[in-house]
Amino acid sequence: MEGRALLPASPPVSDGAAAGGPTAAYVLPLRWTEPGPIEELARYLRSLDDEVEEILVVDGSPPDLYDRNARALRGVARHLVPHPDLDFGMGKVNGVVTGVRESTAERIVIADDDVRYDRASLRRALSLLGESDLVRPQNYFAELPWHARWDTGRSLLNRVLTGDPAFPVGDFPGTLAVRRSAFLASGAYDGDALFENLELMRTVHAAGGRVLTPLDLYVPRRPPSTRHFLSQRVRQAYDDFAVPARIGAFLCIGPLCAELLRRRRGRVLLAGALATIALAEAGRRRAGGADRFPLSGSLLAPAWVAERSLCAWLALAAKLRGGVRYGERRLPHSATSLRRLRRRHRMRLSAAASEIETAGPLSA
Repeated sequence: MEGRALLPASPPVSDGAAAGGPTAAYVLPLRWTEPGPIEELARYLRSLDDEVEEILVVDGSPPDLYDRNARALRGVARHLVPHPDLDFGMGKVNGVVTGVRESTAERIVIADDDVRYDRASLRRALSLLGESDLVRPQNYFAELPWHARWDTGRSLLNRVLTGDPAFPVGDFPGTLAVRRSAFLASGAYDGDALFENLELMRTVHAAGGRVLTPLDLYVPRRPPSTRHFLSQRVRQAYDDFAVPARIGAFLCIGPLCAELLRRRRGRVLLAGALATIALAEAGRRRAGGADRFPLSGSLLAPAWVAERSLCAWLALAAKLRGGVRYGERRLPHSATSLRRLRRRHRMRLSAAASEIETAGPLSA
């Protein structure tokens, strides 16, 4: 866990809880370019009724898909378009910011459309917001096609070492839980940053908020299609520019392996692969993870490292061309450094907490 809680554990009287409104909300940003499994998504959201009082689906899909989704979500969730003043490069952030603005709940779970909380994990994520400003769960794949096993290696290694000084362990999931007051007090976050979940984590942390990383808070997600997985390889490698030690390591691995092969030092390469497997296995066994992650994820970790080291060079080439392609745009910015965010948001949450304390008790 990082930082310290600067906002009171109980929401102020002006929040929905005190006014008889919702105390917890679920915000799902949606942006489909082709028909998706909207009926299954609607069933999933309906299953959350007992845990959250408000479900918001902020849909930036084209009009025909928006209308189709609206019909399926009628009576299940509040379905709306992103606010017109938002035009971030990462369309997901338009939906997130709109959903947090529109919600009146203090505790908000933000989740991608492939995330599938069960009641226990959702309840725990929300309860941890009583002692923090942002909660960072651990995703795992509920189904295991070959590419999900491959990508599991990334999650397992991150559970041991990320390379980021502020968040040294823990994966970067497709869901976060955040206190609305912290989100708004820190000025939301930069939606032009490609590594948008890290950008939100850093923003809250830089503003003085407390971020929790419970490695045993497991939340399943559906794996992408093989085509989508393959299309994401360079873009996800580009995210690593947000963590200099990480991108530097991956850029070095490829040339180092080539040199070892040239010198016929295969045993050194084998030792490196075995060390990578051991590191991933340590992540798999940490905090009961062996019950969620397959052993094949550890065994495939060296292959994932090899892939990422190759894609790191492709990402560098993209950076030299002005950024990696995302939709119809080319985005150059991976994520804002913590130092710059601290200068920009220095103690904004602390100031918000001071205002609440100095205001004294509020009358009903």
